[in-house]
Amino acid sequence: MSQVFKALSDPTRRRVLQLLRKGPLSAGELSARFDVSKPTMSAHFAVLKEADLVDTEKAGKSVIYHLKLSVLEEALLGFAHSVGVGTTTTTPKKKREIAR
Repeated sequence: MSQVFKALSDPTRRRVLQLLRKGPLSAGELSARFDVSKPTMSAHFAVLKEADLVDTEKAGKSVIYHLKLSVLEEALLGFAHSVGVGTTTTTPKKKREIAR
């Protein structure tokens, strides 16, 4: 899970994931939307891939990136549960109402 949050910690990588929500894009199409060098974008892609947030496929000379939304959802849900969000708690007042 820490690799996912490392990947999400950078605004460029978060923007890449937002773009991929609309559908698969090539490395070139993604890189063209950012004002950074190709090696920098490659490093961002590597972090996203290491976190298992994207899948890749070769299409000729291009690399196509696909968002793995299930991995992102699982990480966010796991984090939410680890801090108590989404768990049900019963207050003393609620316990009295249930006992009636």
